[in-house]
Amino acid sequence: MLGILAADIGVSNLDAGFIPTLTQLGYALGILLLAPLGDRHDRRNIILIKAGLLVAALIAAGLANSLSILLIASLAIGLTATMAQDIVPAAATLAHESRRGKVVGTVMTGLLMGILLSRVVSGFVAEHFGWRSMFMLAAVGVSLIAVAIWRGLPHFVPTTTMSYRALLASLLDLIRRHGTLRRAALAQGLLAMGFSGFWSTLAVMLHAEPFHMGSAAAGAFGLAGAVGALAAPLAGHLADKRGPELVTKLGAGLTAASFAIMNLSPLFPPTAQLWLLGIGTLGFDLGVQSTLIAHQTIVYGIDNGARSRLNAVLFVGMFIGMAAGATLGSALLAQWGWTGVTGMATVTALAALAVRYWKVPADEA
Repeated sequence: MLGILAADIGVSNLDAGFIPTLTQLGYALGILLLAPLGDRHDRRNIILIKAGLLVAALIAAGLANSLSILLIASLAIGLTATMAQDIVPAAATLAHESRRGKVVGTVMTGLLMGILLSRVVSGFVAEHFGWRSMFMLAAVGVSLIAVAIWRGLPHFVPTTTMSYRALLASLLDLIRRHGTLRRAALAQGLLAMGFSGFWSTLAVMLHAEPFHMGSAAAGAFGLAGAVGALAAPLAGHLADKRGPELVTKLGAGLTAASFAIMNLSPLFPPTAQLWLLGIGTLGFDLGVQSTLIAHQTIVYGIDNGARSRLNAVLFVGMFIGMAAGATLGSALLAQWGWTGVTGMATVTALAALAVRYWKVPADEA
């Protein structure tokens, strides 16, 4: 929506770029600072409070008449949208241990599909009904979710009485004590580097020779990633049956193979390159999402009383990887072209696979 939004409120594209930046920053801060509260308070109440604040932030964004107000609202949207990261541990808590992987996979399917399809929906709505209507529509959607949660989600008994400061400090303690958590966060962060490097540079690559395509084409490739999101419950089911450790290795291996295939693109004509790109996109997205589901299954099994904090550590690691991947991907594209990006993604996926084969001492598991 940024192009339409920037023109409407009279700001440059550069200034408009701070809107998604602050939203992402707010989301990262929300995971780090707010997600751990799910272990200290009734998770249902936290979700409902965040939902109410998110609705207010979305309405404020939709009514904003200046960039400064829109930036503040964007930060608030990011902070409160982390209610999604409270819903996933809630699902894991409610699920039976034998079906936890499948349940987490099912919930993550909704989250991942929303991420993948949001660009398509928001672009269509903004173009036909204006960018403000998209924020209002989102506010209505979150309100409906809040009603469903209020009516259907049970209360959760807090698993700790620690103070907020102690709760945040315990994140470092969890990282220090559990090698399994460190390995999961590191491997997922490495996969996120390649994932983010690919998506942050794809539109620029397609715009250049020999394709001369726009951002709409890059969005179309995002639909291929929907297959990976739909396969998330299958990955969770396999994690339940054969163990999440196997799924992490298969997912990281598939991701590395998919990016490696893309390195062969210069050997083919443009049409064949696009087909190779589509196949690779489907493959690495399936690999990354499957590994994420398996890592969540592993992490949630470490300590039943610290699931919100464990989830926070995993996703902070992933966001660090995504930020690094976006920065590194842009630099590599400018210096070495598309093969530099896919080469980096291949290396980071292989590194993630190596981390999954890294044995954790029994006393650090």
